Parts: sequence; structure tokens; C-alpha cells
Amino acid sequence: MNRPFLKKITVQSEADKLALFGSYDQHIKMIEDAFSVEVTARGEEIRVVGVRDRVENAEAVISELMQRAVKAHHLTTEEVNQVIQSILSEDNHGTVQPEIDTENDRIIVSGKKHSILPKSVAQKRYVDHIKSYDVVVGIGPAGTGKTYLAMAMAVSAYLKKQVERIILVRPAVEAGENLGFLPGTLVEKVNPYLRPLYDALYEMMEVDHVNRLLERGDIEIAPLAFMRGRTLNDAFVILDEAQNATSMQMKMFLTRLGFRSKAVITGDVTQIDLPQGEVSGLIEIQKILEEVRGIQFTYFAGKDVVRHHLVQEIIEAYVKYQSTKSGNKDGNAPLEGR
Repeated sequence: MNRPFLKKITVQSEADKLALFGSYDQHIKMIEDAFSVEVTARGEEIRVVGVRDRVENAEAVISELMQRAVKAHHLTTEEVNQVIQSILSEDNHGTVQPEIDTENDRIIVSGKKHSILPKSVAQKRYVDHIKSYDVVVGIGPAGTGKTYLAMAMAVSAYLKKQVERIILVRPAVEAGENLGFLPGTLVEKVNPYLRPLYDALYEMMEVDHVNRLLERGDIEIAPLAFMRGRTLNDAFVILDEAQNATSMQMKMFLTRLGFRSKAVITGDVTQIDLPQGEVSGLIEIQKILEEVRGIQFTYFAGKDVVRHHLVQEIIEAYVKYQSTKSGNKDGNAPLEGR
């Protein structure tokens, strides 16, 4: 039987140790659960005990978190989870992914210099793609920041006068053929499906400012069907919930792009609400456009979720359940890195 491996880590100050451990030792419990190790504190020393490779991974997480604690004197559970997941990722071979550059990666979204910062390496990669390409497709589960960051980049581009207007589009597929039975005008009928876009805007800019821009037409929020026949010049266009766009709708949207415009398409291919047998345009374009220059695909995974850390666990649980339900032979296999 292998003897437990012990690693000792020195803490620079009591304040750093408190930040590292978190309220009720929550951060340390997350590390223990992720790597199946035991972490204890004795004075200025932290001891990590367990299987050698897991201890070394836990040590890498603790070392990175201590460096961050020295700078900020505070750590969030989301930040702790991000560092843990960067170690667990098989692509990183046990090294922590680089921290976000707070100066170069900041996205200004209001005249008062209010800014938004990517919270993970995947988000940073996504933002960099939006800066560099005219068409970016962000695919991944809910909570990875696909729509929110695209919106932030659109607002930033508008404030810098890089575009003259922002156009936000969503399929209203949930209404289907029953749209006519809903009360109100056509716009009022589809507004509930566009509400998340309004919410993100109001979070980034003052309500009065957003309303003025909506009245002027500098910001337009519309169902995907309203895009037919238009040419969108000098615009930052976002197609949200694109997994619910049909093949023909996706082609229609992509061919609307005009001069000096940029498009970001976001969606989650695991949450398609289209009628059975209808092909999702988001799934289809991954094959059709994969070799087209000027178009960049950015993929997010469950580990990139930046909401409450349990959201990531919930997504992974659903993936495992669906895999088992569909009869996948590997459905009962343990998740990688768990």
C-alpha cells in the first residue's frame, strides 16, 4: 500500500490564509473535493496529504490562489473554481492557465468608464476572437458568458464609434405557430423572447440612455424573422440562442452582413427547441463554415461556467444522464478529472 504523500506550503500572512480558506473553509473544501486530498493549517504552514499527483495539483491551485490573495486580499468561490478547473483540464497538463490582464482585457461599456472583465481563459479567448474576426460563433452551455460578453463588445464598439448601431436578434421559436393566439401587436408578442437581451443592456448602461438609443434606432432588438431582406451596414449584430435558428434562417442571417459590420452568433447545441426533424442552423454551420477565412468558432465547456460553482456540476450531471439515457456505452464512465 502506498504511503500518503505530504506537501508543506508556507503562508505569508494570516490575512492571506483567511482569504485562501474562505468563509467556513469553503475554498479549502472545494480543493479537497476536487483532488481527494486533505488540507490542514498549522500556524504559517499549510499541509496537503494524499496521492502524490493529486497533492501536487492541489499545491499548484493553492500557490496560484495565494498569489492572487496577495494582490486582492479577497478570493471568490468562482475564482477558486476557475483555478481548480484550469488544473483539472487535461489540456493544461497540471499548469495554471494565465490570469486575465486587467488592463488589456477590460471592456469599457459606459461613458463613466464602467468596465467588464473576462472571468476565465475561455472568455478571454472569446473576446480576443471578437476583436480579430468579423464573424465569431460562440458555442457552449448556459452560464459561460457567451451572450453577455458579446453584448459588452457591441456596446464598447458603439461607444468607440466603430459601428453606428447595435442589432440584437433572437429566434422566437418557442412561439411557433401559436404566435397569433398571443395578445398584443406582433412586437409585443415576441418581446418576452427578447427580454434577456434587454436585461443585459440595462445592466451595462443606464436605463434612460438605453431607451433613448432604442428610440433613435441606434440599438435594435428584433426577432430573427425581421432580418429577412435587409442589409446590415456599420453594425454590430448579435444572433442569440442560435441553436433555435433553422438552416434557412441561419443562411439568411449570415448573408445580411454588410460593410463595416461584425456578427457574433451564440448558442447551446444541447438546448434545441426546434420541432423534431428540423435541422439546427448552428449545428450545420460548424461543418459548412469551418474552412471559411474570417470566421472563427469559439467553444466553451462545462468547466467554463462562471455562474455559481454548482451550475457546472449540474451541467455535467445532465450530460452524464443524457449519455446514459441514450444508451452510450460510456454513459456510466466517471467524468474526466472527477
